[in-house]
Amino acid sequence: MRKEDSGRRFSREWKLAAVQHMAMGANVSKLSRELGVSRKGLYQWQKQFRVGGSSALRGVGRPRRAEAVRLQANDPAVPAPSDTSDELSKALARIGDLERLVGQKTVDLDFFQQALQHVGEERQQSGAPGGTASTRSSRR
Repeated sequence: MRKEDSGRRFSREWKLAAVQHMAMGANVSKLSRELGVSRKGLYQWQKQFRVGGSSALRGVGRPRRAEAVRLQANDPAVPAPSDTSDELSKALARIGDLERLVGQKTVDLDFFQQALQHVGEERQQSGAPGGTASTRSSRR
């Protein structure tokens, strides 16, 4: 097993992408191995994101003065953590609803395909050559 490089630095966008993968339900151990980051580091990024939004994930190097001042002043240009987490929870709820809808439509489609196949088999049996006619002959 490869030991994570403690000297590596990651950009804010890279950390945000990793946190989004975690939010979508990715296996954290597998993600950790793929990215070469410790699981603890991923969970720390996730916690920072939940507390302060994407701006809480520090990028490479020192923050610029304007960015540092804006973070200290809680500038409205920076989305509040509750806004981002609220949007994320709404999006995840919508995804869940759509997945349930797709599942229901799949069940309906399977039912109607089986019903159509059953009707088709019934029609073939009664109309087979040599079978009994559906009505009697008019001759007596």
